[in-house]
Amino acid sequence: MNWLPRPSAKPAARRQGMGPSARRRMLLVVGILGAASLGLVARAFDLQVVRKQFYQNQGDARFLRVVPIAVSRGTIFDRNGEPLAVSTPMVSITVVPSEVLDNTDRIPTLAQALGTHPDDLKNYLEQRADREFAYLRRQMSPDAAQAVLDLGVPGVNGQREYKRYYPSGEVTAHVLGFTNIDDHGQEGLELAFDSWLAGKPGAKRVIRDRMGHIVEDVEQVRAPQPGQNLTLSIDRRIQFLAYSELKKQLEDLSADSGEMVILDVHTGEILAMVSLPTYNPNAVTGSAPAQRRNRAVTDVVEPGSTMKPFTMAAGLSSGKYTPTAPMIDTGNGHWYFMGKDIRDVESGGNGVLTPTGVLTKSSNIGAAKIALSLDSKFLYDTYRAFGYGESTSSGFPGESAGFLKTSRGWRPIEKATMGYGYGLNVTPLQLAVAYGTLADNGIRHTPTFIKGGADAGMQIISPVIARELVNMLETVTAPGGSATRAQIANYIVAGKTGTAHLVLGGGYAKNNYNSLFAGIVPATDPRLVGVVVINNPKSSIYYGGLVSAPVFQRVMTGALRLLDVPPDNIGRWYAGGPLQAGGGLAGTAPAQNTPDDRSTVEAVDP
Repeated sequence: MNWLPRPSAKPAARRQGMGPSARRRMLLVVGILGAASLGLVARAFDLQVVRKQFYQNQGDARFLRVVPIAVSRGTIFDRNGEPLAVSTPMVSITVVPSEVLDNTDRIPTLAQALGTHPDDLKNYLEQRADREFAYLRRQMSPDAAQAVLDLGVPGVNGQREYKRYYPSGEVTAHVLGFTNIDDHGQEGLELAFDSWLAGKPGAKRVIRDRMGHIVEDVEQVRAPQPGQNLTLSIDRRIQFLAYSELKKQLEDLSADSGEMVILDVHTGEILAMVSLPTYNPNAVTGSAPAQRRNRAVTDVVEPGSTMKPFTMAAGLSSGKYTPTAPMIDTGNGHWYFMGKDIRDVESGGNGVLTPTGVLTKSSNIGAAKIALSLDSKFLYDTYRAFGYGESTSSGFPGESAGFLKTSRGWRPIEKATMGYGYGLNVTPLQLAVAYGTLADNGIRHTPTFIKGGADAGMQIISPVIARELVNMLETVTAPGGSATRAQIANYIVAGKTGTAHLVLGGGYAKNNYNSLFAGIVPATDPRLVGVVVINNPKSSIYYGGLVSAPVFQRVMTGALRLLDVPPDNIGRWYAGGPLQAGGGLAGTAPAQNTPDDRSTVEAVDP
């Protein structure tokens, strides 16, 4: 009997209902892994080949930055190599606003380091939260900036910059001008030569970390080009002399303003140019526009009697006059012409004068009669030849051309008054150029602020006539002339005073004046020309010979010494001065010290 159990069909059924075999499971796993691998390979191919540039750009946008490389602005030197404008390295604090706002607990510490209130700083950042860059503080000293950076506030960084510094401060302010916070010239020679001085900032590509700090310099995108240096014709020593003496005189006379220009006769180089009131270019904020204006080139004045030598130049050039002939009757000091009273300041009048005497005594009547005797176009052309009515082309920003009416429109009274300096406008620089032309034997130079920037010049009148005019102007500073206070020991000065009524309300003010003096020294071998203008001195003393001539004398005494200019023939001084035989003043009383020439146009409206 077989007691063994009979085989059942159920196990077979269980085997049929079970999952795949181990082999099949292995194949499935391998298939899934293979598909995943293919997907990864495809994705990697897509990222690294197909869309590589897109994702590279996205990464660069988050960590790669192009930052500027600051360059130093060129140094400005005076003619002797003394620095007048230099650039000093500074650090500006920059910020990524959103990163600081993510760490608001650090704002009070940062605000304290910057010297501001936390609420103000937070408001500032919130207003710029959508920006990736903002300035917190510009141009801090490196030590102060480092103290801020050492706080380690996220998003706060430093950026190298340069700040302009002017060692001479107010003394050279109007010549140099100043730069703005981005180191671009705004006024004066800083503006005129901005492209030369500024250079070109460079650029580099860097990697920043999430805190905004530079962790690696990747490459230089553009090489920096530092600014080029500039050497001026200005002599800082003479500039300081002119500034000091002019400032003292303005204070003593309570004058509104004043200017002084000094030129090298043979080159036209500007050795000094001062305009007052002035300002501190190291702290421009708070100064008024009127203080920043270089009046020596932008403002105009009626030249008054300083114009008479150029009327005389036309007279001598015409052949109608010589230094001693013909005789000119100036009468008793009053000449009624076309219903107007043209007057001389000399009490009782000057009587009969030679042409030289007209300059010595500064006779308005004599100058008017000479002007009226000349052809209008010839007189106009002579004035224009000396540079009146046109810019000097010095290159200074905002330079005025002055005003000279064309001869076609001259009325007789206008022509007469123009002969002694009314009815036209000039700048102090124009006046200096014109006197420099006389001093350099009739050669007119274009004035320049650059050492070695002189031109060859242009001959505009005969050297003989130019020399005669200088000799005639020597009598103005000699005993009997109107500018004896311009005399310099051991040097002969040729010059001319001027005292012109100010124009106010469409007419001439009765008791407000511009006081002028223009001089050449040494007269026998000219080297320097100086022009002094003092506007509206509020004093009983207002004549150019008493107000402006002393400033010329003091400044030029120092300038001649500094430049080691040899004196004139001292023997001429011991002989009694440079007056011609008979004083050059035929028909006049013996020489005596005349206070000045006030160019009077009472009731004259040219």
